Amino acid sequence: MTADSPARHTRQKDAVLRQLRECDDFVSAQDLHRRLDDEGVKIGLATVYRQLNALADSGAADTIRLDGQQLFRLCGDDGHHHHLVCRECGKTVEIDPPSEAWLRRIATSHGFTVESHTLEVFGLCPDCQKETAR
Repeated sequence: MTADSPARHTRQKDAVLRQLRECDDFVSAQDLHRRLDDEGVKIGLATVYRQLNALADSGAADTIRLDGQQLFRLCGDDGHHHHLVCRECGKTVEIDPPSEAWLRRIATSHGFTVESHTLEVFGLCPDCQKETAR
């Protein structure tokens, strides 16, 4: 199932997908549930979790763990993403990855092979840096 697949759609699944499309940054299931509730969409938190995990399992959504919380974001069309993620506000920017040659060289130097990889760089975005400096 992809974000646009013809798989069986329910009102709840469509609502989760629509709301997730409106999020540029990673978002938690709880935040997404709150946004849906604010819109008047009646959906259980467990259903939101199920739908988000199904999207992640199918590769239609990225998922990361930040401060012990699982966050979700719809994937772009290219299927291979790397991100800068603000650990304070969750702002996310897709970045170009290091070269495959670099990845293989690092893996080989530690006796590993490369089967797959993800790259998430966590820090503070410019706005949160300004807030922290105050």
